[in-house]
Formats: sequence, structure tokens, C-alpha cells
Amino acid sequence: MTDQSLQRRLAAIVVADVVGYSRLMEADEVATLASLRELRSGVIEPAVMRHNGRIFKVMGDGFLIEFGSAVDAVAAALEMQRPKVSVGPSADRRLLLRVGVNLGDVIDDGSDVLGDGVNVAARLETQAEPGGICISAKVHGEIVGKIGERFFDAGERYLKNLTRPVHVWHWPDALQSKLPLPECPSIAVLPFTNMSGDEADAPFVDGLTEDLITDLSRTAGLFVIARNSVQGYKGKPVDIRLVAQELGVRYVLEGSARRAMGRVRINAQLIDALGGQHLWADRFDRTVEDVFELQDEVNAKIVDALVGRLTIPTQRKRPKNFEAYELCVRARLLTEESPQTEREAHLLLQRAVELEPSYAEAVGLLAYNRWLAWTHFGEPEDPNRRMAVTLAQKAIDLDPNDAGCRYILGTILAYERRWEESETAFAKALELDPNHADTWAAMSDMSVLDGRVADGLGQIEKALRLNPYPACWYLCHLGQAQYAARDYEAATATLRRKDTYRTNSRKFLAATLAQLGHREEARREAELFLIAHPHFTIGHWLNSQPLRDATVRDHFVDGFRKAGLPEM
Repeated sequence: MTDQSLQRRLAAIVVADVVGYSRLMEADEVATLASLRELRSGVIEPAVMRHNGRIFKVMGDGFLIEFGSAVDAVAAALEMQRPKVSVGPSADRRLLLRVGVNLGDVIDDGSDVLGDGVNVAARLETQAEPGGICISAKVHGEIVGKIGERFFDAGERYLKNLTRPVHVWHWPDALQSKLPLPECPSIAVLPFTNMSGDEADAPFVDGLTEDLITDLSRTAGLFVIARNSVQGYKGKPVDIRLVAQELGVRYVLEGSARRAMGRVRINAQLIDALGGQHLWADRFDRTVEDVFELQDEVNAKIVDALVGRLTIPTQRKRPKNFEAYELCVRARLLTEESPQTEREAHLLLQRAVELEPSYAEAVGLLAYNRWLAWTHFGEPEDPNRRMAVTLAQKAIDLDPNDAGCRYILGTILAYERRWEESETAFAKALELDPNHADTWAAMSDMSVLDGRVADGLGQIEKALRLNPYPACWYLCHLGQAQYAARDYEAATATLRRKDTYRTNSRKFLAATLAQLGHREEARREAELFLIAHPHFTIGHWLNSQPLRDATVRDHFVDGFRKAGLPEM
């Protein structure tokens, strides 16, 4: 082949792929193939023809399509996504497409279309939600004002095997269907802006935001997004309507805080993102010593605006020492990230408890920190295990109305095999705070290891609705539940997500790949996991986990062994 035989041109490329095709084929080959033919002949090919495109490659369940314009490509993609073809009567066996669209340079060698424009489209397809569309910024620039559907900006992403970031946009209908609005009033509290100009005040302002979220979530009749899911908006200009859409809420609270000369000034406004109007706005000025009363006042005004009446839950006990409070705020996120940050959090929490021994949240987090140390991060079981139990119970004694402390106690008691006491603690946590996403996520872990996999999947889905951009361990529990359900493709997709990849969840990814028969890749992931967690052994995992179901236990052990993880 000579260079003269290659034709280079600009083209809009659509890559479409069926979600979960292997799983559907395993369940029912005949029905799946029939539905795929129906999808191709009844949906994809007519859409391509109507918008002047051509299918230049079919790979089983995947389609590569070329169009002369970005507008035609996106119009055809939208047309493909509206029908939902089913395989049999079960709703979980629908044929859903992921679609990626790119505008770029391609090469036609006479038998195939190749080049960077095709490669980027293929990578964009992997970023799309099931039933959704992901497009490049080049495509978005061409369709603005020409396509009726709205796409939302997801920013720059590094995609697999591409050295440069790609600016991506998503079709929001997929997100809307994923996160429907709850029936009750739903709210997200965005991180308050630190107006003091002093970075040393950042923990104080972050704590103010987090405590407002905690107190609102305890209010009966409200649906409140968890703190992890709003942290990504910190320090960024935001479109309130898009924030509400991404988090699946109707109302958004935003504000700012300034601490200076022993006083705190707060501006806050409550916005109805659906209607576009401000429901309430106020300015507060208090001494630093009155900051917790200020939080209660802001909380009460928000509840009054949303529910129409005050529904005041039993109050948590507030700390008295502000240095201890700020140390605790800094430790909240550090504890769960890695063995290194867990040790840093340990020092902060020890100091917080020294400054205020009766500070329940600090004592509870210190218990959680010591539990993580021996169960997940390779520190000695003795005395950490004993300390975790003692501190967790002490935190409850200090403040029986703190749902976070109840959730920590429930988790630790489960790992002590004190099952009934653990379930009681979890139930009390949800009684105090029905929006406590961490409790729902922790309960999923216990349910899966107890053999109640369907319950575990439901609980982690509830947690992820409350916390759609969660801490890494939520995705670990989701991947664990999917593995236990033998949905290995879903587990692989979950455990590869950048939010949890390279964390403690990597051992489950190794096991999942092994069960799929990808032994070499599984062993590579196992080796990488052991670099960060050299203490891990299958024996320690078996002895430390609250396993109650032999079938689930043996299934995990089988995957670990196939991946080459060490026995002892």
C-alpha cells in the first residue's frame, strides 16, 4: 500500500456499544442475538440512513459509524438512544447503548477508517453512561444552537492510551434518569467560600459546611446529599442548575464565611434550581464562640423554607475547644484514604481528644481510625482492636444522639462478630439520621458477607444515591457486592473507576479479573495491590472480616487464590 492510496479527511465518528453484552449472552444467547439484530435493523441503521451516515465496521455488539457533519452524528446518536430494546421480560436485560462522538482527522485505506478521530471516539464511548452519549468539545462547538437537547460540561479527562486530556460533554438525559428527584424536598449544600483570604481558616469553613450537612440530614422529611459529593465543587465557579442535575436534587444552598477579629460572618442563600428563584437569603454576624448557635440558626431557616415548619431533631453535643474542632475536621477525610493519611489522621485525632476528652465525634473517629489500622492498613491487631471497641463505646456514652458515632460502633461490632448489637447500632444511626450515607454503605458490606447479596446491592445503591460522588470505599463495597453476585463485568467497571482504583479495593479487582479468565492481568493487579498493602494475606482477610456465609467466603477466597494473592 502506498501513501497515495490513503485518503485523509475530517469526519464525525460515532462509536456505539451494547452495555453488558457478555452477561446477556451468557444468560440467553438466542434472545440476545435476536434483540441485537432488531436493534441494528430497527434502530441503528434507520438512524444512520436518515442522517446521511455509513456504518464502516461492526464488531459483535459494537458499531463504528461515519458522518459528514457533527450535527448529523449527534442527531443520529440521540435517535439511537431513545428506543430501549429488551431481551425477554426482565428489565435488567434491556439492550442499552453507550455512545461516543468525536470530530477529527481520519484515514480511509479503502477497506477501513482509521486514525486519531476514531480512537478518541472509542475512548469517549467508554465514558458515556448506559443509555447516554459522551461527545468531545469539538463536537459540542459544532452543535450549539443546532441541536435541541442540552449537553453538560464534564471538563477535561485523561482517557486510556491518550497522552493529552480531552474536554468532554455528556447528554444529561442519561444522568436525569439515573438520579430522579426524590419525592421529599432534596438539597445539596455547596462548600462555603473562605472569604478571609487566609488558608489557615479553610478547615474552619469546611467544617462549617460539613456540620450544616450533618444537621440538615438529621431532619425528618429532607433528602440531603452527603459531604463527599459536594467537595468536588469547592473553589470552582458553578452553574447551580447543572449542580442540581448532577446530584439529583431540587434545592442548593451556597454561601461564604469570613473569620476575623474573633467574629464570624456568613452569607447564605437557598436556591430552587428547578424554578430558578431564590427562596431565602440571609447574613449572619456572630462571635466565634457562638458559631455552633449560628449553625443551628442557619439550619432552622433552611428547614423552615423547605418543609414549611421546623422539625428539630435531638441535638448533637457540640465541642467547646475550637482547636480540637479544627483538628477533627482535618482528620475526617484523611482517615480513609491510605495507610499514610490514616497515620496522619491518628495524630490529629489524638491531639483533639487530649484537648477535649469529651468530644464525641473525635473519640468516635479515633475508634474508626484504630479499626481501619488493624483490619485494612497492616498495623498490629493488639492493641488497636481493643482500643477501637473501647473508644467506639465511649463515643456513644459521650453523645448518644450522634449518628456518626452509632455507625462507627455498628461497623466495629460487626467485625467483633457481635451481630445483634451491630444491627441495633446501625438501626439507631438511621433512626437519628435517615440520610446517613455511610451507614447504608457499611450495612451493604455486612449484608454481602452474610450472604444477603441482593440486600447488600440495594443498600449500597441507596448510599450512592445520597452520596453520588463518594469516598473510595463506597465503590469498593459496590464492586464487592457485584463480585459476590457474580456480575464480573459490572464489578470490573466499578473497581476500575479512578475514584477507587489503586486503593484497598484493588484486591477485589484482581479477584474479578481472575474469575473472568484474565489471569495475567489479575496477577499484575495483585502485585500492584501488594506494593501498597504488603501486609495482606488471604488468612488475615478471613480472620478479620465479618464473614457469616460459607459460599460467599469461598467465592472470594477462590478469586484471591486465582489472582495469586498470598495465603499467609
